[in-house]
Amino acid sequence: MLDKVVIANRGEIALRILRACKELGIKTVAVYSKADRDLLHVRLADQAVCIGPAPSKASYLNIPALISAAEVTDSQAIHPGYGFLAENADFAECVEKSGFIFIGPRAETIRMMGNKVSAIVAMKAAGVPTVPGSDGAVSEENAEAMAEKIGLPVIIKAASGGGGRGMRVVHKMSDVKSALAVTRSEAGAAFGDDTVYMEKFLVHPRHVEIQVIGDGEGKAIHLYDRDCSLQRRHQKVVEEAPAPHIPMKLREDVYAACIKACEQMKYRGAGTFEFLYENERFYFIEMNTRVQVEHPVTEMVTGVDIIKEQLRVAAGLGLSVTQDQISLHGHAVESRINAEDPKTFMPCPGKVNYYHAPGGPGIRMDSHLYSGYSVPPHYDSLIGKLIAFGESREIALKRLQNALDEIVIDGIRSNITLHRDIILQDPGFLAGGVDIHHLENKLGLT
Repeated sequence: MLDKVVIANRGEIALRILRACKELGIKTVAVYSKADRDLLHVRLADQAVCIGPAPSKASYLNIPALISAAEVTDSQAIHPGYGFLAENADFAECVEKSGFIFIGPRAETIRMMGNKVSAIVAMKAAGVPTVPGSDGAVSEENAEAMAEKIGLPVIIKAASGGGGRGMRVVHKMSDVKSALAVTRSEAGAAFGDDTVYMEKFLVHPRHVEIQVIGDGEGKAIHLYDRDCSLQRRHQKVVEEAPAPHIPMKLREDVYAACIKACEQMKYRGAGTFEFLYENERFYFIEMNTRVQVEHPVTEMVTGVDIIKEQLRVAAGLGLSVTQDQISLHGHAVESRINAEDPKTFMPCPGKVNYYHAPGGPGIRMDSHLYSGYSVPPHYDSLIGKLIAFGESREIALKRLQNALDEIVIDGIRSNITLHRDIILQDPGFLAGGVDIHHLENKLGLT
């Protein structure tokens, strides 16, 4: 097993990684910005290194500082968590060229899957179902012909995009060229790559994803699926596992295709295949080459610790379980708790005067909060993930409602009321299987 790991992240995921390391007897190094010296995992780590001022570019995105932290602490490996540099192929390459282990896929895998065009080509080769599209980059010369071939409406996307940015839906042929120009401009500014491609725009899809873990040598397992359709501005708000109301035969077919793709890539570590699901068909949209924010719901229904599997694979120990040892049990739902106004969705940093975590059967709270902690204004507003498990979806939802009634975060505003009073009172969500536009329609944001 690894001896010492640098946790190149902050907040709840950094604390989650630290706890997994401690279970495996791995020493931990917390890196932190000057604004994050009071983070809980910084206090609990074996060592802590300040890597710069508050802005992410000067700290959590500062590759030389992160490498230096590993060097001065005699660490073996770096775990990137999610966000920041987790899917940065240059960072992964730099880590390994500097003599450390990157706890994640190889740089070439991240690079291939990070570009939507090359990712789609790889998925087609493995038999993974994809959205009808351009099969490559789109230019001003062929955009209208491609849109006519695919059939309106279409969506133009940045090849290197992510996080809901760099995409435009086109409903009229007369708008194709202007939408292409605007998307290319946005893509170049946001991602440094103005390559765009075109796909059929699905009108009422769900967002369903498949969790996989590969050993890097050609073996891989899946941990079933999740539904992440409840979104606002392409950002997930609630996730659950397994996805409700999908025939098992369809699931098994897409699991097999994802595993085949992992085997062909010799995929290393945790990853997620993201699909749109409509009219009993799956359509691949992208692969996230890292641990997901919503990984706890999968852990709750499979009993597999995804972070510990990442650490095992990075250490060269392979996977601790085989596919036939994994079974699905019960249902889990996760509410993302953000420090934001529940109506305007504006971030609300500040001091937490009092924090009380909920409890009870089947309840898990992943959070770095504590009474007296000050949420800084410099980073993402996620302050916790409330996960409820039950023998059935109905029991899990009841437990989640009870937990949302119990949780106390005093001193700052949060989106708890959005989850408690809007989402968990919504007949559509309670029935299961809503599409990705459901929450925005309910909130009047469309």
